[in-house]
Amino acid sequence: MFYDLTVVQFSKMLQNLSAILNKGATFAESKKIDVAVLLNARLAPDQFPLIRQVQIACDTAKLGVARLTGKTDSAPKHADDETTLEQLTQRINDTLAYLASFSEADFANAASQKVSQPRWDGKYLTGEEFLIQHVLPNLYFHITTSYAILRHNGVDVGKKDYLGAMPYKV
Repeated sequence: MFYDLTVVQFSKMLQNLSAILNKGATFAESKKIDVAVLLNARLAPDQFPLIRQVQIACDTAKLGVARLTGKTDSAPKHADDETTLEQLTQRINDTLAYLASFSEADFANAASQKVSQPRWDGKYLTGEEFLIQHVLPNLYFHITTSYAILRHNGVDVGKKDYLGAMPYKV
């Protein structure tokens, strides 16, 4: 279950984010707006701009999986210096490639894994708590905020863009 909730779902949501960003680029081109205006847009003065939202979404996905599997050192490092849509797309693709390197077996001990971060000052969560109470909400927050920034600026995106393809059954 951990594999499906992380690798499978994170990959889907990052692909949806990439598609939403591409719609933003198409919008900027059609309106003769520099795409950098959208990439630097934010919903509130004290909130991160779109670029940082995408960076954090990628970090949340890769580091969440790395911490749950005890493979923190294997996570790709990013300098957080992206300024273009192409660079953000590459970061998403790098994260997707990293996620694809995991298998269900990597998550065998994920639920009971003790997960900590430097800013938690020696405290930890179990893997299950970490996934449910930290990683999932954090990922969805930053992807939702990315979506909202673009939507707020007039990009024609809707819930179907956010959710992506559904595995409907007949």
